Amino acid sequence: MNTRIELNKATLENNILILEATETPTSLQDVEAKGQMLVDSDHLAFIYILESGDEFVYASLPDSIWPHLKEALDKEIKIELKLSNEQIELVNLIDELSYLLENIKDNANYGEEMENKVVEIFALA
Repeated sequence: MNTRIELNKATLENNILILEATETPTSLQDVEAKGQMLVDSDHLAFIYILESGDEFVYASLPDSIWPHLKEALDKEIKIELKLSNEQIELVNLIDELSYLLENIKDNANYGEEMENKVVEIFALA
């Protein structure tokens, strides 16, 4: 069974953007970043894919933290996920996000609300 976690807390520490979930399943162990992202336009979120054992973990990046992602994108700083007592670098997140932003801009396939929110927050012209 796949797990979804909502990353709704973002803090900048030592030039690293650290993302956290308010609730993290205790069953998650040996979590690895996969370096791939998806779009969840129904929930206005980007999804970063992680792996834990033989299951995928979908880390949701909701629009509430997009301003922090934009800052990380603009400053090209590392982004990490804090799970319990460990931090995992979300490899390729900046590249994947940049690619998705370019695809969403002027593309009705993602829905008008998603497109408008992305253009507004990430200041795409």
